[in-house]
Amino acid sequence: MRPASSDLDRQFQQAVAAYESAHYAESAALLEKLLPAAPESFELHELLGLVYSAQSQDAKAAAHLEKAVRLNPRSAEAHTNLAANQLRLGKAGEALQQFRSAAELEPDNFDANHNLGEAYIRQGKIADAAPYLEKAQHLDASNYDNGYDLALAYISVGRAKDARVLIQTFLQQKNTAELHNLLAEVEEKDGNFVVAANEYETAAHMEPSESNLFDWASELLVHRTLEPSIAVFRDAVQRYPQSSRLAIGLGMALYSLGKYDDAVTSLLRAADLSPNDARIYPFLSRAYDSSPGQADEVIKRFRRFAELQPRNGHAQYYYAMSLWKGKRAQDPSVDLHEVEALLKKSIALDPSLAEAQLQLGNLYSDQSHYAAAIPYYKRAIALNSDLADAHYRLGQAYVRTNQKDLAQPELALYQQLRAQHLADLDKQRAEVRQFVTSSKASAPPANP
Repeated sequence: MRPASSDLDRQFQQAVAAYESAHYAESAALLEKLLPAAPESFELHELLGLVYSAQSQDAKAAAHLEKAVRLNPRSAEAHTNLAANQLRLGKAGEALQQFRSAAELEPDNFDANHNLGEAYIRQGKIADAAPYLEKAQHLDASNYDNGYDLALAYISVGRAKDARVLIQTFLQQKNTAELHNLLAEVEEKDGNFVVAANEYETAAHMEPSESNLFDWASELLVHRTLEPSIAVFRDAVQRYPQSSRLAIGLGMALYSLGKYDDAVTSLLRAADLSPNDARIYPFLSRAYDSSPGQADEVIKRFRRFAELQPRNGHAQYYYAMSLWKGKRAQDPSVDLHEVEALLKKSIALDPSLAEAQLQLGNLYSDQSHYAAAIPYYKRAIALNSDLADAHYRLGQAYVRTNQKDLAQPELALYQQLRAQHLADLDKQRAEVRQFVTSSKASAPPANP
């Protein structure tokens, strides 16, 4: 209820006017003075909560907004204001409940349905969000933000056709880069690569942001349109030199085209931009295998990664391989004991790391310690039976230890796996796609 006396009402209206004029401290002072005279006034608690929210004093606002909801539980606006406050306090679950109450009280209210849909999206409950965003869309078909969110929800739940129709409708009203980018995502998920690439290109030309350029270049990379992908990545890297994911993408595209020296250079740059990004190092290791000319620089980055992540088995493995692989052909002084220690450490940290088992076996075999190598080859195969090199090296170790009857099946398996060489390309494509997907899922780097 509103304060009863005309004097209290006058003071309350003064507080309202101060709030609407953005004189929040003045409004708060007036309301706090009124509170003892009308402790059960819904309007007073509601306004005081809004005043404190406007001053970013969300903890103080919460008590008054909660009291307002208790005093008038039939007010959808009160539930909405409390929900907004709870979101700012990081209470997403509680906010969802308040938005749901608002939508139940006013089921034909656009804002109530839109807010509830947004709340479900924040909780990752996309399927639950879609019906409320759809309801809001029916209530106001021209609302761009709701339409965009609904299209995102359709994509997430596999309704590509509905998403395409909705996006194309909004494109007729508002031709934006983000809609073309979203339409590209729809076409990519529907297997229409050429259309998707064209839409990503349109978005990038309209708005050459880091994100749009990355999406266009990576779409070309995923489908191995390599030279155009490299051209787009190069332009993007020049525009956004602090973006590590652009540097990674360029390195991957260069590697895929066989430009190994340039790939290493780009991946080194990525490692310097984001030393803790574990996605860089598998690609850097692979490029380094084909281009060991920058060994000292590569080793320096792998050493840093191993120091930054001492409990990461992969980090220790890559450091070991950088010391050994890059220099073993031309530098007999490489410390094999250090390589051995690092490989053992990587296995201790991650016993499932089949490649580390294989390479430790190779280290022993290269020193003619074939009996010591055999258990590591067998463990590598047990972890990943598709490792062709593990079967070959195990077969050779059996031959060297006079176990030829055991060698023959391993060498036969090696020949069989080598015949499936196209699987290597499929694996590489999967790794590229995984990188692209993870990069899109994470927030893009800030533009400089």
